[in-house]
Amino acid sequence: MENKPQTRAEPVPPRAGEHPPAAAPPDGPGAADGAADNGTARTVRDALGVGVAVGLSGFAFGVTAASGGLSVPQTCVLSLFVFTGASQFALVGSLVSGGNPVTAAAGAIFLGGRNCFYGLRLSTLLRLPRWLRPLAAHWVIDETAVVALAQPDRRLARIGFAVTGLTLFVCWNATTLLGALGAGALGDPRAWGLDAAGPAVFLALLAPMLRAPAERATAAVAVGLAVVCLPLLPAGAPVLAAALAAPLVLLVGSRLPVRDGDTSRHAEERPS
Repeated sequence: MENKPQTRAEPVPPRAGEHPPAAAPPDGPGAADGAADNGTARTVRDALGVGVAVGLSGFAFGVTAASGGLSVPQTCVLSLFVFTGASQFALVGSLVSGGNPVTAAAGAIFLGGRNCFYGLRLSTLLRLPRWLRPLAAHWVIDETAVVALAQPDRRLARIGFAVTGLTLFVCWNATTLLGALGAGALGDPRAWGLDAAGPAVFLALLAPMLRAPAERATAAVAVGLAVVCLPLLPAGAPVLAAALAAPLVLLVGSRLPVRDGDTSRHAEERPS
């Protein structure tokens, strides 16, 4: 039998109006490293953006605190050791409005208590060494939790948490100092709208998380309670009254009748 030489098949040119097939993506360690580098760069970029954007609102806190009678060292110590923007604004706002220091501290502690729940979730995600956990706990706030929880794996979550925490801590404390030093030149922060900067940033971070109807209802009821109680209760107390929104929504939701459509849907999902 005669062995014919094997010839290499020539690629068939595409027909008129057809596009050539796309090249297959490269495989191997190089492609994996490139994807990892892209993920790291994206995480660092997002973390830096959040840290800088939110950190700039420390200027508003510095102005508000210094205009309310706190000294520059007192204002800076609050940012260094409390380091949770909403609680700081709540404490200073209550004191400036003439509220009782005990009520002001209770409102600030209540708002800061949400960080405990962030810590529970982040502890299982980050799995940091024991010696590092007390230090990392100081950076467990809304922004670091949001960035870390948005990452697809533990390595990127650690990077997002660390970069966001470091950037925000440096920017927040630096702008707090600048705001406290420049409070005398700016005058009343309410004339510039700086008193709304902190709550606006907090709401901007919170709003995308309200996806379920119960979450939106809780937020709406909390706002309603705070607005109603604002002229009736001393400064700082409306924040505590707004905490009643969650049990109220749960109580009302548990007593609502189940619609027929929902019953049939659950019956279909129930395993036979």
